Amino acid sequence: MFTDREKHLMLAALGLDTDTERVYRAMLDHRDDGISALSQRLALPEDRLRNCLDRLHSLALVRPSAKADSAFRVLGPEQAMKLLLARQQAELAAHQERLETARVAAAQLVAECASLYRPSAGLHTEELTGAEEIRDRLARLAADVRHEIMTLAPGGAHSESDLQASREPNATLLERGVTVRTIYLDSIRNHQPTLRHVQWLHERGGHVRTAPSLPIRMIIADRTEAVLPLDPADASLGAVVLTGKGVITALCELFDSTWQAAKPLVPTVERDTDGLTPQHREALRLLAQGLKDDAIAKRLGVSTRTARRFAAELMDALQARSRFEAGVHAVQNGWLPAHRS
Repeated sequence: MFTDREKHLMLAALGLDTDTERVYRAMLDHRDDGISALSQRLALPEDRLRNCLDRLHSLALVRPSAKADSAFRVLGPEQAMKLLLARQQAELAAHQERLETARVAAAQLVAECASLYRPSAGLHTEELTGAEEIRDRLARLAADVRHEIMTLAPGGAHSESDLQASREPNATLLERGVTVRTIYLDSIRNHQPTLRHVQWLHERGGHVRTAPSLPIRMIIADRTEAVLPLDPADASLGAVVLTGKGVITALCELFDSTWQAAKPLVPTVERDTDGLTPQHREALRLLAQGLKDDAIAKRLGVSTRTARRFAAELMDALQARSRFEAGVHAVQNGWLPAHRS
């Protein structure tokens, strides 16, 4: 025989709370009681009692009695226990079925992903371990790229030291005419060191956008080679270099769709009354002195390509067809002081 405490624990495990159990026991002992009588007997407000009756009815342990509107028919303890056990077993079986369905779906997904790595799929992989190996491989990737570098950069704001370290390789890429497109998280818009770095990139022809979230850390070179972390949750564990038309096409589509949805980030640059930035103004002064593009680039601390872009923008603003004509128009517009003889 079970003690009252053991019965209480079993009933609780089978879905009966304390009040509902009390109501059920009272109904077994006083089968002719209606709602008012039960409420008084248990000192339980009628609204709480009705909630308990609703619970017992949903479990099929009580039914309205045909004898009177205020009386109920109660299922006996043995039958009630069997019914509750059967219900719990059915719920457990359904839960196990859902788990199995999820497990099968997960296994299928893993299998489909694993199939991408088969040689028959035309995919080639190169696994990288350790920060130094990853850094060296990325350096080789940057040296070999000819047209475009596309980067998804999750993780929020980067440290100033990391941003500073990335400037030389980025400057080299932009100097060679490589298109550099990067998508950061929206959160960098509140991080001044990253904003200064974005401004630095923008001045040299780099393109930056931001998105609320990013699916994965990823670098794609020339739409033929991609570098992804081995573990998206911890990029420090290693990386894998992927090449192969099918998977690279899919990754490029992922980047392109993310890029289209992302917001351009072009930091505000102060301009004077003539609409010139400080760099444009200095470039104009250096052009007037007869300096070549590479010398101007060195003086401004930018790439030669950027110096050429500054010159082209100034000529367009001055509606000049040559640099000499740009100098003449700049003097006429008061952008440069006139030379005295």
